[in-house]
Amino acid sequence: MKIATWNINGIKARHDNLIEWLKQTEPDIACLQEIKSVDENFPGSEIEALGYNVETHGQKSFNGVAILSKLPFDEVNRGLPMLNESDEPDVQARFIEGAFSVSGRSLRVVSLYLPNGNPVDSDKFPYKLDWMARLEKWTAAQLLHEEAFVLAGDYNVIPMPEDCYDPKAWEGDALFLPESRNAFRRLLNLGLTESIRSVTDASPSYTFWDFQRGAWPKNHGIRIDHLLLSPEAAPMLKGADIDKFTRDWEKPSDHVPVWIDLEI
Repeated sequence: MKIATWNINGIKARHDNLIEWLKQTEPDIACLQEIKSVDENFPGSEIEALGYNVETHGQKSFNGVAILSKLPFDEVNRGLPMLNESDEPDVQARFIEGAFSVSGRSLRVVSLYLPNGNPVDSDKFPYKLDWMARLEKWTAAQLLHEEAFVLAGDYNVIPMPEDCYDPKAWEGDALFLPESRNAFRRLLNLGLTESIRSVTDASPSYTFWDFQRGAWPKNHGIRIDHLLLSPEAAPMLKGADIDKFTRDWEKPSDHVPVWIDLEI
């Protein structure tokens, strides 16, 4: 089973690219981020014509996540769940979870878009860290069910120095600050497997190149799109890779798809 994640950076602007990528690569489940569309305006008809079921959690002009699946959805949950009475509902559309039945077992897949956190001297950075702490609590609770699940998306975190072309250039950025990287590490330390790094130590393995300053032709990239696997899903991992070729397409996203192959 092929599960992919792609920050599409605007479904209306990249719709044709998405359709072409789906035709070429045929993922069983595709997680999208930054669809930048309300649910009722999401252009799903051509996607559905390719055999996908479409579920979205949209927001006008900003954020927004989606899951496209050739499997029928058993369950869909929108928004990062509140686990404590003190938690406030997240008004930003950053989390959608789909549950599926595969070969007689349950599989859950989450498409998530973590906050960027910049500028760090604004309330955006505390919001990022708070959101990551809430995700950590949700993941810890989910692990108690001992089910296979995949947390796929744009984490807006550069995990290690080798995951960016020039660590010096990212010092002071919310994506690379110790607080962000430590929060990501705490998530992994719950027992999750980081798919790309579990199959290759190759560097660079970037997933994002800024539109500015010729980042793509210079290969000045960073790796911020990740698929994390629960202990029940990790043994199923048979491969993982990055579809860098989409960055050469006309009107590309600044992100490229990342995918895993699970033997279920």
